Amino acid sequence: MKFTKEMLRLYAVTDRGENDVCTLYRQIEQAILGGVTIVQLREKHLDEEKFIAEARQIKALCHHYHVPLIINDNYRVAIESGADGIHVGAEDMSVAEIRRKAGKDLIIGATAKTVEQAQSAERDGADYLGVGAVFASPTKQNALRITTEKLREICCSVSIPSVAIGGICQENVMQLKGSRISGIAVVSALFQSADIRRSAVALRELAESIVV
Repeated sequence: MKFTKEMLRLYAVTDRGENDVCTLYRQIEQAILGGVTIVQLREKHLDEEKFIAEARQIKALCHHYHVPLIINDNYRVAIESGADGIHVGAEDMSVAEIRRKAGKDLIIGATAKTVEQAQSAERDGADYLGVGAVFASPTKQNALRITTEKLREICCSVSIPSVAIGGICQENVMQLKGSRISGIAVVSALFQSADIRRSAVALRELAESIVV
């Protein structure tokens, strides 16, 4: 799937919690029906073979709706499942190594908290950046927060698009207007919502109003 910055508009990062695969599948579908434009499947504690099997199921769902699937951190899972891409942090396999192995077609996202990290990721072949945490995040309570000014500085330092992440919800997303982001990445604002589809609709509308 050819990557475009419009894919980043409303970026859903999964949060399984205590849910089983069937429940997660339904949650992702509701998010997509509400306007999610890209899905990142994150499984920090799942056996790798089970992760691959789950990723294949979620990929089929995403592709039914023409939405790309990104795998968090795990290169083998991304390749074996046929996912569209992978997102890596600073402590994971390097962007340069993934690009060498996977070629030009795999979408690669990289976490950036500084201008230096952002520029390095771009040089190494990343397609987009995940920048944050922009607000306090219930899923990553120890994450280093960055200011809106720093977010804008990072976005302006590279030519690849950036998506803001970290504690974003309907109540605070407008604070990111003018930061030069191409989209917002959300976790709890979707997957802990009582009505995922309705929340996705609202978040998509807000995202469209603030992005470049």
